[in-house]
Amino acid sequence: MEKQRKYDREFKINAIKLYRESGKGMEEVASNLGIPKATLYSWVREFKENGEDSFPGSGLLKPCNEEVYRLKKLLADVTMERDILKKAAAIFLKPKG
Repeated sequence: MEKQRKYDREFKINAIKLYRESGKGMEEVASNLGIPKATLYSWVREFKENGEDSFPGSGLLKPCNEEVYRLKKLLADVTMERDILKKAAAIFLKPKG
């Protein structure tokens, strides 16, 4: 089984530029670069949708996703704090007897 290869952002952008500027077909450009045609197609599609924000790299978020990530983390923190306060309130409001 072939191991999936990783390509850096610069390689992907250069491949897209080569495809757009060479006038050659996607299959020919992909073959010359030694990558599957479907891979080049997905890179072109992502670059068309996201422009310079495409291919942020491993572990990095696109700017449009950073706010969503931050808000999800904040929600998780607030939910945990609420649950702790509920348990503390239950303990302190328990009748002594």
